[in-house]
Amino acid sequence: MIRFDSDYVQGTHPRILERLLKTNKTEYPGYGTDEHVRRAKAHIQAACQAPEADVHLMVGGTAANLTIIASILRPHQGVISPDSGHISTNETGAIEATGHKVLTVPNTAGKLTAEQIRAMHDAHWAKGNREHVVQPGMVFISHPTEVGTVYTLAELEAISAVCREKGLPLMLDGARLGYGLAAIGTDVTLPDIARLCDAFYIGGTKVGALFGEAVVFPNPKFGQEFRYHIKQHGGMLAKGFLLGIQFECMFEDGLYFELGRHGVAEAAYLREGMLELGIPMQYDTKANQLFPRLPDGLVKTLLNDFTFHQWEKPNETETVIRLCTSWSTKRESVEAFLEAIKRG
Repeated sequence: MIRFDSDYVQGTHPRILERLLKTNKTEYPGYGTDEHVRRAKAHIQAACQAPEADVHLMVGGTAANLTIIASILRPHQGVISPDSGHISTNETGAIEATGHKVLTVPNTAGKLTAEQIRAMHDAHWAKGNREHVVQPGMVFISHPTEVGTVYTLAELEAISAVCREKGLPLMLDGARLGYGLAAIGTDVTLPDIARLCDAFYIGGTKVGALFGEAVVFPNPKFGQEFRYHIKQHGGMLAKGFLLGIQFECMFEDGLYFELGRHGVAEAAYLREGMLELGIPMQYDTKANQLFPRLPDGLVKTLLNDFTFHQWEKPNETETVIRLCTSWSTKRESVEAFLEAIKRG
């Protein structure tokens, strides 16, 4: 069975595993106060071209999302998100469990626009009884989005500009950021994201790490006392050096970016192969997720040898599926999937 249902189905890149094994018998101070964490943070600051950025290493994306949001918002505030945003659709009400409402707006191919942010902010402050409703307090986006699309630099700059005009901190979910930075034709770089966002995280779990996300506050004021929030929300790993070793390994020589490029290259190969076979795409994606629309009979046949997510039903005879490539995807797996489509 070949898996295309997720981009974190394998353990970790061999170089990271070798580093973990090499350091396995070394004793380190706990809770992320060790030399590997310090070096990892310095490498990330350099990659972001943000030497003053505050960097914290956490275990997973949901914990990063809820901890960042809860640390920034005041009790009466909520977070603006596209209705397809991960915090709205796939985190079991984690944000609401912190006491903050997710304020959703309709997405456009998974994206949020500057105009939507301005409209929601201005509509709230135009209300005569505004103290009776949740106040928009920050903005959440993902890059890539839930449907695999990526923001352009112009789109991010417009969003950042309106957020700063309205005093709304901008947070970017980067669970798949390595693939977004490597997306075909992208003009967005990691320093751009650090320049335009107030908080974001660099996802390791889906891009070659065993686990881990690097939370970055380009403006250190948003990271003040963030370790208290990590601890309070159960996100502080006692063996923090395990996170430091992994991010040090990924960022000391560009491995993270190399792994992102590999996942995108395999997705591009798969995408072009399906288009040549006449398979249409539901979304125009250029990173590592693909959403082809297939006849239901073909979907049933493919499930005999492959695993993938059945995303949506656009009509009675077809199904949109989601395919994820990753840092570990082999070309022979991609070719086997294309051959299976040919056989029907």
